[in-house]
Amino acid sequence: MAQSASPIIAAPALREFVAALLVAAGFDPGHARTCAEVLVWADLRGQGPHGVARAPSYIDMPRRGVLDPAARIEVEVIRPGVARVNAHRALGPAALARAAEVAAERARAAGTAWVFVQDHGHGGAIGYYARQVAEQGMLAIMLTASRPMMAYHGSTGPVLATSPLAVAVPGGGLLDMSTAAIAMGKIAAAKSEGRVLPAGVAVDRDGNATTDAAVAVTPLPLGGAKGSGLALMIEALTSVALANPLLASALRDPAQMEDYRLNSALVALDLEVLGGRDVFARGFAELSAAVKAQPRAPGVDELLLPGERGDRESARRAAAGVPVAAATWARLCELAQRYAVPLPPQA
Repeated sequence: MAQSASPIIAAPALREFVAALLVAAGFDPGHARTCAEVLVWADLRGQGPHGVARAPSYIDMPRRGVLDPAARIEVEVIRPGVARVNAHRALGPAALARAAEVAAERARAAGTAWVFVQDHGHGGAIGYYARQVAEQGMLAIMLTASRPMMAYHGSTGPVLATSPLAVAVPGGGLLDMSTAAIAMGKIAAAKSEGRVLPAGVAVDRDGNATTDAAVAVTPLPLGGAKGSGLALMIEALTSVALANPLLASALRDPAQMEDYRLNSALVALDLEVLGGRDVFARGFAELSAAVKAQPRAPGVDELLLPGERGDRESARRAAAGVPVAAATWARLCELAQRYAVPLPPQA
């Protein structure tokens, strides 16, 4: 059967394909499998900018010295409830998935835990790691900081990271958001597809507001000063706490603006130290039902909970297959040819 320019591929086959590409490009096989799992998880949920579209850039990063494909991820337990994971520029998904494991282990032992991760690559959809912890009966908060990419409220150029955060609870609740009014990946997608941006989400190189994705270079903070403040504090709770600053050093030295490394923090709380997991499950179910039963505004069919739309899309795509955008598929095909990796069958 001829290959489609925009294929639909079963999730397991897509995971195996992306992992094989990463291994062929020289990445540690375990890291590659974890990375492929995270990228396809994002695509299943409809988060294309954090899905397999990221694989080509990850594969190119070792050439630019951004990632170490053979990095050894080190874990240091500092106190019963505090640990540090030094990624040494490993693939972000591999480092952050390991941090989620450590956070759950430490929280189970100490009741709660803070796990800091330094010098990792782009982590993809960070909701994956928060949910990884929540599925073990815990509350989880994930914070990530990187180089300047987003304007500070009132500035004309990049000052802050887009600083995503995720909150996950047992029972499916998942908030996964950026502190930016629009993600960098969505600007890039709009540019490649010739779409206009919403008003008030980005500025051009001179700091002028624009809806033209072709000239938009800097996203604005979500909620103005509130988004700025949140992003700044995420840098404090991650990079500054680790004594591994990203923003201040880059703003002082423009040469460091392109130093693409990230820091993160993952907080976990074992619900057994409070009322217990069953009590939380009943309470969250009651809260969810109460919210969804409220009167709806005209034209609104349903009040959706955080993560609910993504969970439904994930179930649908798990059954029907994952659509891969034409531009992404073209890049993946080029890599498959370069590394002699067989293309996956189409659904």
